[in-house]
Amino acid sequence: MKTILAVDDEPKILEVISSFLRSRGFNVFAAETGRQALAIFERENISLVLLDLMLPDIAGEEVCRRIRRKSRIPVIMLTAKIEENDLLAGLSAGADDYITKPFSLKALHARIEAVLRRSGDDLIPLAARNSFRGGDLTVDFEKNLILKKGAPVSLTPSETKILAALIKYPGRVFTRSDLIDAALGDEFDGIDRAIDNHVKNLRQKIEDDSKDPAYILTIHGTGYKFGGD
Repeated sequence: MKTILAVDDEPKILEVISSFLRSRGFNVFAAETGRQALAIFERENISLVLLDLMLPDIAGEEVCRRIRRKSRIPVIMLTAKIEENDLLAGLSAGADDYITKPFSLKALHARIEAVLRRSGDDLIPLAARNSFRGGDLTVDFEKNLILKKGAPVSLTPSETKILAALIKYPGRVFTRSDLIDAALGDEFDGIDRAIDNHVKNLRQKIEDDSKDPAYILTIHGTGYKFGGD
């Protein structure tokens, strides 16, 4: 089930959107301010953000920029602004799409589905080259190069996809099913526990101590998250 964060300072609009999306099978969190939205984003595994640009505390563009510093999850602007410069400002802040008010719920649903489809295969993290813990681990996705203390590390395609998914969403806790969906997709025909074997092998290659990992952390009872900084 995809989880959507809906952000709008008008309670009635927020209630209508939330109710409609839940009826379409989405899990929905609602926020009326930018601070509430960012707190939910940090706490929950959000798949897509519907973001009103005119919020009472933090401008929607700034909320979008803060989300973009940590994640590439899709952001759709909800805006009553129709001036080109306003729309361009929102897109420049990192939004993937926009829909202007007033809009039909069917149109909103179609826009959400389209954006989710486009983003589904995007496993490139925010930066193509990522360095963690002072260069202890370097991941260059453009060159398909992983270095551990400066030495190349050979990963299988599945291990690379899992690592990319974890780095793409720093701080997000992935269940085994999440990792199958995000990294392995329809090609995977094994059982959920097979993910554990991929993670075990990945840890042996990139961790100093695979039994006390610094990068791929186990969240007991839930799954895994990335711990690099």
